[in-house]
Amino acid sequence: MNSKFAISTLASGGRRAALGLMLAAAALLPLAAQAQDKTIVMSSTTSTEQSGLFAHLLPAFTKATGITVRVVAQGTGQALDMGRRGDADVLFVHDKAAEEKFIAEGWGLPRRDVMYNDFVIVGPKSDPAGIKGHDVVEAMKKLAASKSEFVSRGDRSGTHSAELRFWKEAGVASPETTVPGYKACGCGMGPALNIASSSNAYVLTDRGTWLSFKNRGDLAILVEGDKRLFNQYGVIVVNPAKHPNVKKDLAQAFADWVVSPAGQETIASYKVNGEQLFFPNAKPQ
Repeated sequence: MNSKFAISTLASGGRRAALGLMLAAAALLPLAAQAQDKTIVMSSTTSTEQSGLFAHLLPAFTKATGITVRVVAQGTGQALDMGRRGDADVLFVHDKAAEEKFIAEGWGLPRRDVMYNDFVIVGPKSDPAGIKGHDVVEAMKKLAASKSEFVSRGDRSGTHSAELRFWKEAGVASPETTVPGYKACGCGMGPALNIASSSNAYVLTDRGTWLSFKNRGDLAILVEGDKRLFNQYGVIVVNPAKHPNVKKDLAQAFADWVVSPAGQETIASYKVNGEQLFFPNAKPQ
């Protein structure tokens, strides 16, 4: 065989082999990327993040499953909107009526109860509006009649929805126009508490965020114990039929884990200064 022809043939064969390897590698890339991309986006409330719960809960989930969770913390209304746009894979929120509407409209798969805590009203220890007690509606009536400052989140969050419900039950349909000291910040629970602390104002908060809040100033819990202050949290996987980009299997893995005995025990074990912040109450399927 001509030596030049032999070399050319070998070179050509080498190129074909290299090309074959490149094509095989390219075919495997999507599979490798899929295997490595075990990250989901969770849209949730500020209370679950600012209370410190997620810093305790999510590492346990990742350790158990290898799935990481990127949290976008905002008001429940905004979190549900994020789900409607398909910008989240799973929701962890606390406005049951809004959640059920979200599902009825076809945006989410069936929701599951996960845990609860309660709302409280905090305010200056001197309590100039005289609201201290166990009746949230009476407290709102007294706040409406006073000139004391009340800080509202004003952000369509689950806490804001609950606050508006309490105002309505107190006969106040539009607090922003009829309550003299009413101020809406359009902010999360932590910032709202900071504003209340700096201005010695009243504010409705979930107990979990309050217990983990450091900058209390002269504020103290004044209203608690009313059954209407019950605060339920739920988990919802965004419907992949609406948004095919949703990582349904990974999101469902989180939803299943957080209501499992392991997830529920992890929630129950989260405490601040020895006090439990959230109480698991998932119902068995």
